[in-house]
Amino acid sequence: MIDLKQYGYIEAEATPIGFIAGRITELQRNQYTVITEQGEVTAVLKGAFYHTVETREEFPCVGDFVLLQYNENGTSRIAKLLPRRSKFSRADYSGHAAAYAKTILEQVVATNFDYVFIVSSLNWDFKVSRIMRYLTQTRQSGGQPIIILTKADLAPDFSTPLAEVRKTVPDVPVHVVSSHTGLGLDGLSEYLQPGKTVVFLGMSGVGKSSLLNALMNQEVMTVKAIREDDSRGRHTTTHRQLFMLPSGAMVIDTPGMRELGLFGADDGISAGFNDVEQLFTQCRFNDCRHQTEPGCAVLAALTDGSLAPEHWERYLVQKRENKFVDDKTRYLIDKQAQQKSIAMQHKSRNGGYKK
Repeated sequence: MIDLKQYGYIEAEATPIGFIAGRITELQRNQYTVITEQGEVTAVLKGAFYHTVETREEFPCVGDFVLLQYNENGTSRIAKLLPRRSKFSRADYSGHAAAYAKTILEQVVATNFDYVFIVSSLNWDFKVSRIMRYLTQTRQSGGQPIIILTKADLAPDFSTPLAEVRKTVPDVPVHVVSSHTGLGLDGLSEYLQPGKTVVFLGMSGVGKSSLLNALMNQEVMTVKAIREDDSRGRHTTTHRQLFMLPSGAMVIDTPGMRELGLFGADDGISAGFNDVEQLFTQCRFNDCRHQTEPGCAVLAALTDGSLAPEHWERYLVQKRENKFVDDKTRYLIDKQAQQKSIAMQHKSRNGGYKK
């Protein structure tokens, strides 16, 4: 028998008769791998599940705890998604560029984690602005962000990018590591405690798979060489998967993202740019646009150097993108509600005819 507490399970209520609890460790297409007290099982969603959820984010994801009808001789069936304590989401533009996407949906990447390792490599594709985007969405997720700067063995002098990150986000821990030499890996042990879950996030080629192999003390993920022309890699991880480390901690490895689309990130933006939004309260006018208005605290801070222009620009970019996504999402929700209302009215009229 497996103790699910080792996988972070906290029983909030009694499990109904005929069901067992489990944690999803892998998802490929419509087939789930779930760890339960009976061991690892293969499962699919119970048919009724499709009729009880209204939005895509309510479907189970890697990291989720679920109740399932256990079948010892075949495929088990997932009947219920248990409450999530954390959730990392991104905007899904359905294969379109953001400007051309007609609808934007929420894509849940991972759930029920304690820490988010934002992985960025110390090659010439290193960008603080990209790290800031991941930080915004991480602050929205409920997990604690940790910045991991990888491939230190390929950057003999990493003092400049390290200083830049620490200056930009002084409140977030930053670790410089090398998966090949072992540099800095011991410093991650404080997060990799038994029962804790960490999710790896970052672009392709930043070294997530190499880091996972190093922490696992074995090669569980294939590592591909990055392209020399732009220091980027091709996707190594093709699907999300949860691994149990020798330390008893768990890692959710995710496919690399070409770009992270912010989704519902108002709170995350406010948390990451609290210093900027504090300035708004000091402006002379409540409706100040921070452009040419007299008595604008933002313009004054930009002039005296207390507010860095790049910090202000990152705030504006994230606010614009988040508003764009919110507007598109709200349009989709309103459209679905309207279609549902029309369908109900149509059903009601047909019912009246039958009478």
